[in-house]
Amino acid sequence: MELVLVRHALPVRVDRTDHGGPADPSLSDIGWQQAVRVIEALQLDEIDVLYSSPAARALETAEPLAAKLGLPVQVEPGLAEFDKDHGAYVPVEELRAEGDPRWHALVRGELQDSGVDPRAFRDTVATAIEGIVARHPGQRAVLFSHSGTINAYTGSITGQERVLWFAPAYASLTRVGASRDGRRGLVSLNETGHVRDLLSR
Repeated sequence: MELVLVRHALPVRVDRTDHGGPADPSLSDIGWQQAVRVIEALQLDEIDVLYSSPAARALETAEPLAAKLGLPVQVEPGLAEFDKDHGAYVPVEELRAEGDPRWHALVRGELQDSGVDPRAFRDTVATAIEGIVARHPGQRAVLFSHSGTINAYTGSITGQERVLWFAPAYASLTRVGASRDGRRGLVSLNETGHVRDLLSR
């Protein structure tokens, strides 16, 4: 089967909430445009099933494609990002522009400052995605998730030491081939042609 891993489109910034609950930002105006472009990127693909992280930004990124195909979006908790319980969400470009220490930690591939065990996170993601593979042999599944999630799974199948090893762009596509005999291989990494004009320089 083929897995198409789609990073969510650009969300709005959510500073720490007063009630202390997890931040769950929606897409920005540009993010909605990026989400619509996913249809264009996958127009030649026969798609059998759609999955998403529980996060609003992932579910909203899936909406245009789901409406076009008339397919339901199945929520998979194991596709959630490592920072899902944080009370704030700042797009990574803003972290970089502000010189935020969290940006430098991400560049170093570190999750410990987030209170997350990197190996446990990778294992959770891999287990969830392998479950999807087992349920849909011979099909094509599109999974809407997050940068860390995509890093974790692709890193697990390519033997990367660091959990965060590359930077998927918003609404980018990464394809993985999953054979019934257990072999896994990258078909493409970080496809961005469909949204290049909508990504920050």
